Amino acid sequence: MTGRFTAITGFRLVTADPDRLASFYQAIGFRRGATVPIAPAELAVLGLSGGGTRLTLTLGPGRLDLDRFDCPGAPCPAGATAADTIFQHVALVTSAASAAWQRAIAAGAAPISGDGPVALPASSGRVTAAKFRDPDGHPLEFLQFPPGANPAWPGVGMLGIDHSAITVADAGASLAFYEAGGLIEGKRTLNRGATQVRLDGLADVRVDVVPLNPPAMPPHLELLAYRTPLPRSDRRWRANDIAATRTVWCADHDALVPDPDGHFHQFERGG
Repeated sequence: MTGRFTAITGFRLVTADPDRLASFYQAIGFRRGATVPIAPAELAVLGLSGGGTRLTLTLGPGRLDLDRFDCPGAPCPAGATAADTIFQHVALVTSAASAAWQRAIAAGAAPISGDGPVALPASSGRVTAAKFRDPDGHPLEFLQFPPGANPAWPGVGMLGIDHSAITVADAGASLAFYEAGGLIEGKRTLNRGATQVRLDGLADVRVDVVPLNPPAMPPHLELLAYRTPLPRSDRRWRANDIAATRTVWCADHDALVPDPDGHFHQFERGG
């Protein structure tokens, strides 16, 4: 660990075609910002040669950057599921999950939750949720909280980014890594049963969900530790691979730090 996890300033997705992908995100409620070059110093931190551009999108207070690199990386691996350690979704808060789902599917999303939003039981927070992939394969989730259940998200429509969830092979090792960086474990749950099967699009799901809270939030992180099915691991990622989502943190220095499963955290000075 080379930094402290203080506040998430955004998330960065890799794409070969930012304009096409931005159109998808605009269709589900994001606002499009400027496109700028990625600085050579940042490319050096990422361990990449050549150049690149960054297109910024916003959803309420949340920020999502679409990064394109001159030297392309690997595509999302075929057949990867929510139980594989390459999985990282960005959870988007909405007051109307069914309407948001319909817009996403019409715009080209690929369902993970095959038949749309799922109302989870009290043991999982009574949220309504649906998982899907954008046209490049990046996983996303819609979250609709029960009325009054989460005062961080007042209002109607598409509201912002609540968290990012990452699948891990060893919850203990990952928890030790993140707690060493200053995150605080929240109330964990064991999600299972028919509703979780529908949400994840997998059979016989049993997954520990471990919230990890930074001093400033939202957003926060969540660990997904699948008991069944067992996670498949692939740690051979580079920062220009399509599946290599980066969580960006405000810091006093610049660095790229992988967690025990290879998920990237980008510490950014003044971010």
